[in-house]
Amino acid sequence: MSGQKTVTPSAESLAASITAAKTRGLPPVHLWNPPFCGDLDMRIARDGTWFYQGTPIGRPGLVRLFSSILKKEGESYFLVTPVEKVGITVDDAPFVAVDFEATGEGTDQTLTFVTQVEDEVVASADLPLRVARDGETGEPSPYVRVRANLEALIDRKSFYRLVDLGVHHDGWFGVWSKGTFFPIIPSAELP
Repeated sequence: MSGQKTVTPSAESLAASITAAKTRGLPPVHLWNPPFCGDLDMRIARDGTWFYQGTPIGRPGLVRLFSSILKKEGESYFLVTPVEKVGITVDDAPFVAVDFEATGEGTDQTLTFVTQVEDEVVASADLPLRVARDGETGEPSPYVRVRANLEALIDRKSFYRLVDLGVHHDGWFGVWSKGTFFPIIPSAELP
């Protein structure tokens, strides 16, 4: 977010604003469009660690609170309250799916993911899985949508478990959840 000024509200003052604005469940950030106040020195690393002014935020409750007011507009990420909007940096995806549970079988299978901030996500047509592949190495990066247009990177151990559940369907190897097939790799590319 070059060219934008950097603001330095304390994490505690922002948390107080969030707490005051938060209602039951997730706050309605999609309804909030306050003025942009500049960029905050906050970053979410690819492994899901949140940093404030270069230091990891060690309080899980504070990270969960910040994650509840996260919003993505275009390719930019913001923390939004009813009265302010600040830009933050996200290295890859703002969430990491650190585990999942599979229930049922075949087309009746349901995959429920848990993120590092304890959000639960059921993969479905509305909250799809996708696998991006690195253009040079072909290395897969699997994601599941958490809410709105925010995604979680599925961690390696969970992805390996997901592959173990994979089946072939219409020329693709992938997984089913809530009646939707999510392709991982073309069947022809498997040995």
